[in-house]
Amino acid sequence: MRVELFDFDLPDERIALRPASPRDSARLLQVSTDGSLTDLTVSDLADLLEPGDALVFNDTKVIPAQLEGFRIRDENQQRISATLHMRSGPDRWKAFVRPGKRIKQGDRLHFGGDGATSLLGVLDATAGTRGEGGELELIFDLSGPALDQAIMATGHIPLPPYIASKRGEDDQDRLDYQTIYAREDGAVAAPTAGLHFTPELFAQLDARGISRHFVTLHVGAGTFLPVKVDDTTEHLMHSEIGHVSAATADALNDVHARGGRVVSVGTTSLRLLESATDEDGTIKAWSGPTDIFITPGYTFRAVDVLMTNFHLPRSTLFMLVSAFSGFDTMHAAYRHAITDNYRFYSYGDASLLFRSEP
Repeated sequence: MRVELFDFDLPDERIALRPASPRDSARLLQVSTDGSLTDLTVSDLADLLEPGDALVFNDTKVIPAQLEGFRIRDENQQRISATLHMRSGPDRWKAFVRPGKRIKQGDRLHFGGDGATSLLGVLDATAGTRGEGGELELIFDLSGPALDQAIMATGHIPLPPYIASKRGEDDQDRLDYQTIYAREDGAVAAPTAGLHFTPELFAQLDARGISRHFVTLHVGAGTFLPVKVDDTTEHLMHSEIGHVSAATADALNDVHARGGRVVSVGTTSLRLLESATDEDGTIKAWSGPTDIFITPGYTFRAVDVLMTNFHLPRSTLFMLVSAFSGFDTMHAAYRHAITDNYRFYSYGDASLLFRSEP
């Protein structure tokens, strides 16, 4: 499909710079299968689901994956910025580095400090090979838990560029840009639909008889990259590492067998579940990288309902929701959201989408 078909006019002021407080006070647009729209709040969620439904959350935890430093070659230094994307070994990460074209394999990279007083600072690495998607492999001098600790001490929260271009990251973002149930370190970006949940909302869902299940997909920096091609078939999705346990797969299959619905909290949970599901709709235990790219025409096998934030024009995520609830339905829903002052993107409001029939 032509990428331009997924374009729409989004005023800058619709992009939220801070989350709603409390988290579950964010607005929620219910988009029904017939295309009807209902304006609600996230705190209404328990009443919109049925006993026996199952919510699936991505429990990945955002790490401070934005590193600032210097490329060092002979006596010359150049300031660089690296966004870690996906771990490739105990001492290695794939990263998007700017300016990337001037970095050669074997260059020494120094992160932390001012680069002038010491070349053996908090976190040092050697530039490795470059991937097809432009990512550079960084081979760090530290490994394992020691590397994890150094990244925590040196890095910054990698706010989406649409927020970072308007304000700097601060201490509040370390709290705001993390779900209350995050536990598996490794994400570069938050699974943002999950940011709306609070202990109070969990209690309401429990009382309603709606179960909670967790999967892990470590969201990579590729989620921030724009679609630069003209046709969706030419777009390269970057892989992300995920895991679905056998216990979770069995529990979700039981939900379907009993007539309940699988409700994905966020597109990351959905992409992982769809990667782990056979053509007959059976969800399997699964672990490894996924680069699944969902566009209109895709047949969903695992997920019945999707809770997700509002996405940017021409993005792979707007393509995904258009596949889930229908191309025309989602364009109409987004027109309503923009007109009615819904807040977009990572810190914005949410939508509750019901899967359309093929």
